[in-house]
Amino acid sequence: MSRESPIAPVLNRWFAENARDLPWRDPDYGAWGILVSEFMLQQTPVVRVIPAITAWLDRWPTPADLARVPPAEAVRAWDRLGYPRRALWLHQAAVEIVERHGGVVPSDVDDLLALQGVGDYTARAVSAFAYGHRHPVVDTNTRRVIARAVAGQAEPAPPAKRDLADMDELLPTDDAEARVFNAAIMELGAVVCTARAPRCDDCPLRESCAWRAAGYPAYDGPRKAVQKKFEGSDRQVRGLIMRELRAAHGPVTITEITSLWADDAQRERALCGLIADGLAVGDRESGFTLPS
Repeated sequence: MSRESPIAPVLNRWFAENARDLPWRDPDYGAWGILVSEFMLQQTPVVRVIPAITAWLDRWPTPADLARVPPAEAVRAWDRLGYPRRALWLHQAAVEIVERHGGVVPSDVDDLLALQGVGDYTARAVSAFAYGHRHPVVDTNTRRVIARAVAGQAEPAPPAKRDLADMDELLPTDDAEARVFNAAIMELGAVVCTARAPRCDDCPLRESCAWRAAGYPAYDGPRKAVQKKFEGSDRQVRGLIMRELRAAHGPVTITEITSLWADDAQRERALCGLIADGLAVGDRESGFTLPS
């Protein structure tokens, strides 16, 4: 496929008229705000991230502001966004930005990848959205749109290195247009070409969509593993222990932790996991706290 594909200009025009008003899309939001947003948006709905990131950036408007407080403060402020390791990683990334880059979020993908907790997607997203560099940025929504509109499949195969190449083939050569297209294709997947209830009649790609032209065939390819339900899972137990640690003004005793969940083996597994992840420190005699 050539970069003269009609998908980009169509989506960019659609995006100009239909993009949601999200704070990190403000041209003046800055690289630090965009980096924080990418950490927070991982597996967390936008509606929960907006108030959280506003409070976060009010408190820590620069990497240096976050780096100078204990990591426990970051974990406590993360509250119930989920996957609190992200708060630890973001705090460590802030420390590294201060130590290696003079407190300025780097623009180079390799420099971003070297930061704690920053993977392929986040590095390219920050470089593209904060600095306007031309990089393919691929998330779940992007992959779904490409699978349907280009490959004619109901859903994408499990993530693979080929995904970046597929997106790069669609990306305009102009840096500014590429930046918009990265955001536009994600937006389409988030609000129109959704996983369970795609609004095909409202889609700007409806006339060229390969999946629609093929009669919406069902997907019969490989699938990624389905995440277990939250209720009764180890994630729920970890969340209960983390809630107790965030609320405590001193060490949480093993007796208090024992009272949180009846299944001894599952509770022990969750506690050990939090300790291994650096989210809980201490011992059974003196109690447990957030990392200092």
